[in-house]
Amino acid sequence: MTRLDAARLSTVPAGEVDSAVEKPLALSIRGLSKVFPGTQALRDVDLDVRYGEVHALCGGNGCGKSTLIKMLSGSGPADRGTVTINGKQLDAANIDAQTSYDLGFRVVHQDPPLYPDLSVAENIALAARYPRTRLGRIAWAGVRQRAEELIERYGIQASPGTLVRDLPVSVRTQVAIAAALQDVDSGRCVVALDEPTAALPAAEVQVLLGAMRQLAALGHAIIFVSHRLDEVLAVTDRVTVMRDGRVFKDHRTEKLTEAELIESIVGRTAEELRPQRSAAPLGEEVLSVSGLAAGPVREATFEIRAGEVVGVAGLLGSGRSELLSAICGGLRKERGEVRVKGQPVDFDRIDQAIRTGVVMIPEDRPRAGAFLDMTVDQNMDVSVLDRYWRGLGFARKRMRVDAAKLRAQFGVKAPSGSVPMRTLSGGNQQKAILARWLRRDEASVLLLDEPTQGVDVGARSDIYALVRKATAAGAAAVVVTSDLEELAQFVDRALVLRNGRIVASVPREELTAHRLNELVHMKSGGKND
Repeated sequence: MTRLDAARLSTVPAGEVDSAVEKPLALSIRGLSKVFPGTQALRDVDLDVRYGEVHALCGGNGCGKSTLIKMLSGSGPADRGTVTINGKQLDAANIDAQTSYDLGFRVVHQDPPLYPDLSVAENIALAARYPRTRLGRIAWAGVRQRAEELIERYGIQASPGTLVRDLPVSVRTQVAIAAALQDVDSGRCVVALDEPTAALPAAEVQVLLGAMRQLAALGHAIIFVSHRLDEVLAVTDRVTVMRDGRVFKDHRTEKLTEAELIESIVGRTAEELRPQRSAAPLGEEVLSVSGLAAGPVREATFEIRAGEVVGVAGLLGSGRSELLSAICGGLRKERGEVRVKGQPVDFDRIDQAIRTGVVMIPEDRPRAGAFLDMTVDQNMDVSVLDRYWRGLGFARKRMRVDAAKLRAQFGVKAPSGSVPMRTLSGGNQQKAILARWLRRDEASVLLLDEPTQGVDVGARSDIYALVRKATAAGAAAVVVTSDLEELAQFVDRALVLRNGRIVASVPREELTAHRLNELVHMKSGGKND
């Protein structure tokens, strides 16, 4: 299989399944159920996936999609049900990782299990076992050659010897995909991709979607989990929508509109979910950045006022995330000035910014935003622990009461506040992190890097409503997102970054995804790519 680009998608179109002649079943699930402490994750799930098709699993965060895939991959046993993979029926409670792999089930999880201190080539080799020489030693030449082939096939911007820790999130995701799919050319497999495009820029997304269609054309069965509904409609043949651990509805993609899919997932219309801008007049200047240079950012200058949400658009590598990090002290600035409420600040550390009222929610939520092994309530309490200090201990009862109110206020869905943060869905983790910072009375500047990445359409609307509530109370927000449609709908104005420089500021009345896309891709001389 060779590398595909966006143009190749049309050569293997989705949605062209003859309903009169069904393709043979690759995967059949009957009565699959799973209970975790305090919640029933799956409830009698029935699902059929066919060879030669791309089959989407859609639904809100916490509906059971990722749990279903984990049960199939042997990451955890189901409580009951049967699973038939490639013609072999198994008791779902008896599926372990080796059995799943031997039967031809391949999966790329939402948080890929890569080893950051190993190279790209070593991570790929680990996924399929290291090749050996006749003397039993590792065939390092073969390891490198295989990595080079996969890097070329999937257009990965890395070399075989690059350490995974040195790669951006999007490239790490590509490496995980390549490692999981490296042997699917041999025999027909069921390949499950759990949110593989969440951290990928548009060009890499198109490559991956094209690769998925070609895998289906070769006879493999593809399960695709994504909250990006335009991708679902573009690449799939069928869509199964889940709610509360059950299969809610099955759709044929060729007869499905995005509005219908949204309503099926959330139970609300697309119009009801559309982000609302504020009509209230803006307040005083809250944040001023002048001539800021740090890392790839060059001479950035802008200001933002109370009640305002400013978006930042730019390609991967344009300096979007670094701009936010330089403001809050995560990246040391080389020159320039930052003012908060008129006062010059020079943060050496992020904790200094927090005390001044500048808080950041980073892109890499599992590694830099959430304390996954701590409880949900502890994650929300950590920003205000001084409130509860009483002599030699904490006022724990008051902490629990306040945290429960906060979970209700921010719509954090969890069996209780005492469950580990890692057990929550991505959308609920994000709401809990927002609650952590927005409960601080002095929080006046919100820096949000990809705040809705990996979040379902309903939770996305809720998150933006929470941000708007904070800005209505006098805060200001800077939002980085690679979703230009989302940016155009939500922010009051948008800054466009190219090569580390702010090249345009687009006012509300001119904000469209098309206009932002033109500006993001425009060459320095003024011509579009």
